[in-house]
Amino acid sequence: MRFLRRKIAILIVLVYAIFSLYAAYSVFFNKRVISRVHRVVKKGSAIIENGKAGEEEWNPWIEDELAYSSSVQKRRDAFRSYQDHAAKNRPKTNKVQIWGKAAIGLYLWEHILEGPLNPPDKSSQWREGEIQSGKINFSFYTGPAVVQGHVSLDADSVVMVLNGREQQKISFSIQWLQHVQGLVQMRSVSRVAVVLLGNEQCNNDWISPYLKRHGGFVDLLFLVYDSPWVNDKDIFQWPLGVATYRHFPVVSLSGQMLKTARPYLCNFLGTMYKNSSRETLMGVLQQNGMEKDCLMHVREKWLPQETADTSRQYQMALAQSDLTLCPVGVNTECYRIYEACAYGSVPVVEDVLTPGACAVGKRSPLRLLKDAGAPFIFLKDWRELPAVLERERGMSQKEKTERRMRLLEWYSGFRQQMKDKFTEVLEDVFFKIT
Repeated sequence: MRFLRRKIAILIVLVYAIFSLYAAYSVFFNKRVISRVHRVVKKGSAIIENGKAGEEEWNPWIEDELAYSSSVQKRRDAFRSYQDHAAKNRPKTNKVQIWGKAAIGLYLWEHILEGPLNPPDKSSQWREGEIQSGKINFSFYTGPAVVQGHVSLDADSVVMVLNGREQQKISFSIQWLQHVQGLVQMRSVSRVAVVLLGNEQCNNDWISPYLKRHGGFVDLLFLVYDSPWVNDKDIFQWPLGVATYRHFPVVSLSGQMLKTARPYLCNFLGTMYKNSSRETLMGVLQQNGMEKDCLMHVREKWLPQETADTSRQYQMALAQSDLTLCPVGVNTECYRIYEACAYGSVPVVEDVLTPGACAVGKRSPLRLLKDAGAPFIFLKDWRELPAVLERERGMSQKEKTERRMRLLEWYSGFRQQMKDKFTEVLEDVFFKIT
């Protein structure tokens, strides 16, 4: 029994010795075997043998990762292709900013383009609006708070509305032109147009150096009055419009106002200038006893602003008269012509040229209105007025109503015509849209 236990003990020691020798041999002398299950090599890693880069170790998930990456890349490529296709087929937005730094900007925006203004309060320091016309998205900014460098540019096309009637206004306009010139030089603005209330005697040489045709940067000029510069290529004639600086409103007549008989044949509310045709007009009315037929109110001195009462009286006179007498001032074209049209009161226009450098020809003065077929009564001399008023007395109310409606339709069509022309010229010159 004792011998048996000894044999078992020797056997155990022998097995332990053999196992130990095998383990030592496996650790120190046998080649290392890499587990294909637990060993994962990071992307880009490699075994260095004898100073040379060996092959990357095997990754059991490499095929799945490559398949997933390929799928993701295909989806990204497909999405990019869709975006490119959508961008090509998306209608292009052509943006133009209009900076109204003269009162005629309101005539352009509210009466011609018929754009909204916010806030509605006319005394607001900053007013703006946006409207689509043709293929152009217009945004409009006006008010005392609209100053150089404080209008956020979201377009590289700008229209400036400026006043060039007198030297003080010209100096102010030049400051804005120089500001925009700087933006052009910095490539923030690439296309520029100007709507200019020109000098009443058509002396506008001060703006000439800024026009592209003379080496400047202004692509287009829309110019008020019958300037000889107008060529319908880069210089276009623009209407004077209503006196928005006196807050003349956008007028909408009711059906009753269209058809109702008006108590006065004619009206004239304005300033009496010495040695002018206005004195002749008043003399004709007095000599023929027609003062009772016409609503008359004259003053000796011109006032730039109207009170609420005088403004209401003036608009009431237009609304209550069949005709509005429009004698010349410094220029033949005057606000009164357009204001009479707004109320359906036919303008009786003194059709004579005034002194200055304005265009001379068969169509002048009032070339723009005549070319549009304005249904006005044109007189060369106020001594023709009694015959005109005599014909008025012989007209029936139906005839007067029909004439009033024709005038309102014409004026609406004229404003639409100017809107279309303004838009189309910008589309063609700014964006090459034909």
